[in-house]
Amino acid sequence: MGQEDLAFHETMDLHELLNLKTVALLKAKMMQGIVFDQDLRAMLDKSVQISIMDIKQLQRLYPYTKTQ
Repeated sequence: MGQEDLAFHETMDLHELLNLKTVALLKAKMMQGIVFDQDLRAMLDKSVQISIMDIKQLQRLYPYTKTQ
């Protein structure tokens, strides 16, 4: 990606994606505390790791967002 700013609708999409991934991360982290099945726990662990990676990638786009 070049030094171009994101369009307003792309900024809004980025915000929505970041919210979605944050909620998914919180839900998976909360479920880890009440899940006793090891296979399900492993799936939740993987979900947490993926969500963290996705959030970091999305955050790298914030310098390109429009504020006005």
